[in-house]
Amino acid sequence: QVQLVESGGGLVQPGGSLRLSCVASGFNFSSYAMAWYRQIPGKERELVASISAIGGRTNYADSVKGQFTISRDNPKNTVYLQMDTLKPEDTAVYYCRILGRPFWGQGTQVTVSS
Repeated sequence: QVQLVESGGGLVQPGGSLRLSCVASGFNFSSYAMAWYRQIPGKERELVASISAIGGRTNYADSVKGQFTISRDNPKNTVYLQMDTLKPEDTAVYYCRILGRPFWGQGTQVTVSS
């Protein structure tokens, strides 16, 4: 079955960086666009970034443009989210998703705090 396993979250100080990873299995990873979402308690889950199946096209929420970078390694069935210059408002649970499909990972907590 489809599995998406995120990792790489944690506690980081403002201005710091984190790199999230999502390892996928159970489907033909290189055929699907992938995305990262995040959810702050009490708010709806929001799309942060997406990447096309081959990786040539990326899109970002306005709130993270120039700050986050999405990438993928198809031979490793992995999608990444490099997060730089982190701010307290980036604190959320980050989820990996097959874009447009109802498959989600379990999420990884990112906390930005001094």
